[in-house]
Amino acid sequence: MLQQRTKHVLSLGLGLLILSDTASADTVLSRPVDYVWVALCAALVFTMQAGFALLEGGSARAKNTINVIMKNYVDFCVGVLAFWAVGFGLMFGSNYTGWLGLDHFVPELSNTRNAVFFLFQSMFAATAATIVSGAVAERMRFTPYVIGTVIITSLIYPVYGSWVWGSFYTGSGWLQTLGFIDFAGSTVVHAIGGWCALAAIIVLGPRLGRFGRDGSVRPIAGHNLTLVGLGVFLLWFGWFGFNGGSTLAANETLGPILANTQLAGAAGVMGALLAMRLARQPLYLTTAVNGG
Repeated sequence: MLQQRTKHVLSLGLGLLILSDTASADTVLSRPVDYVWVALCAALVFTMQAGFALLEGGSARAKNTINVIMKNYVDFCVGVLAFWAVGFGLMFGSNYTGWLGLDHFVPELSNTRNAVFFLFQSMFAATAATIVSGAVAERMRFTPYVIGTVIITSLIYPVYGSWVWGSFYTGSGWLQTLGFIDFAGSTVVHAIGGWCALAAIIVLGPRLGRFGRDGSVRPIAGHNLTLVGLGVFLLWFGWFGFNGGSTLAANETLGPILANTQLAGAAGVMGALLAMRLARQPLYLTTAVNGG
């Protein structure tokens, strides 16, 4: 369960700490410097895929490491393609009802503004799918997992995203019109990923060998804590792009956003260490990264 818990703490902990006014289509990527900034942030968010792969691979048993990392590679590739073909249109297409978009499927990406916007948003869609990977590690076969990724990135994620972020492009969203604000994806990305993960583990049940015949819990330790630690460092690095790029513009809000991201991660780690010390427990790496 380490990988599931760590990803959700990292996602929800940092995402909920940073709020800002919701961007509109008029302020999104309006200058060349904005293109450069958001493209750079998209590259930073991409490094989170490596972080998730290391975290989950190290948390799994050695015999399942390749399967776990393969799922991370494929869910990113499949997720980006599904989002491009269907999800982008549902999320950001013209939307007269506030529920979902009706055009911009398979979007044309020859325009720099459109291409950079799609690039950044596709990273978010892939991240929502990757959150599920940690929850179902060592529980789910490869093909059903890929099918689930397609459903998440082409339907579940973009429909909810349209309700909140549709106005970033040509649409609108009914939640946004009610005053709902989600700056960096606390609900659009991380809650959606978490809810899908919860549904999956309810259906799949526990990992084989997790419980004895008498119902007692059998700890299943990860095989490589070094990979876990390095994975969390990469996730933390990627968070600067995740939160900083959510401005969709290079403006005066960047400093506070990046500083808050740094402080939130550091405070989370120190809070976990302090809690272990007060409880007179050993200082476990796994607990520390859960805090971060």
